[in-house]
Amino acid sequence: MESRQTMEAIQPRSIGAATPDCFSITADQRRWLSRHDLLLPLLRKQIIAAAVEAIALPEQDRQAALQGWCRRHGIGSEAELDAFCHQRGLSRADAAWQAELPSRIEAHCREHFAHRSENHFLARKHQLDEVVYSLLRVREASLARELYLRIAEGEADFAELAASHAMGPEQRTRGVIGPVPLIQAHPALAELLRSSQPGQLRLPLQIDTWWLVVRLEALRPACFDAATELAMARELFEAWVEESVRQQLPGLSILDR
Repeated sequence: MESRQTMEAIQPRSIGAATPDCFSITADQRRWLSRHDLLLPLLRKQIIAAAVEAIALPEQDRQAALQGWCRRHGIGSEAELDAFCHQRGLSRADAAWQAELPSRIEAHCREHFAHRSENHFLARKHQLDEVVYSLLRVREASLARELYLRIAEGEADFAELAASHAMGPEQRTRGVIGPVPLIQAHPALAELLRSSQPGQLRLPLQIDTWWLVVRLEALRPACFDAATELAMARELFEAWVEESVRQQLPGLSILDR
């Protein structure tokens, strides 16, 4: 009886060309793709594929990518991989392409966009700073003032009052919000937090129909480290892809038949 091959024995095969030299579809195909909202995603994937298909990954990275892809899909042997591909109409080269795509994109980002990462980070830094703060929101100004005074004078704990009086989702976390990007907060609240010191309790702030009692717990300025460098390169790559889609969509080649 033939022994079962384990996932560790699964080896990547040659991928070959990932995309055609040009992206052409018939008018009928364009209508079908547009009707099912697949035209833009397909064009986007084709643009990405064309950008990264020449990336040469080390053999050990190819093997690790395929084995990780197999684990995520519950595939534990060559036979299971063949069955999985057959059920989905994939070739083994297609499977290898899907497995390697994230690594190819990362390598492309590092090669073509990492040199612009720091400038992009500096332009975005104010949006990347993270904050932890305590929040208690109520509808009445008088109640907000009362709760503020009780906290300021040490008569009550912020967390206890948030759990018993807060009218927003912060009630479930005893008032604690974060760490979250500072930009996610309402602009008025973000400005208040940015101008606060850790541990500082601020006077009640009105935003729309709410009155907020706020205390900054921690402000975590974004730093430009290796992870941030890659994240910024990915953002630049995504922006390039979206611009490429916008430019190429009008000129998408339509075949007569």
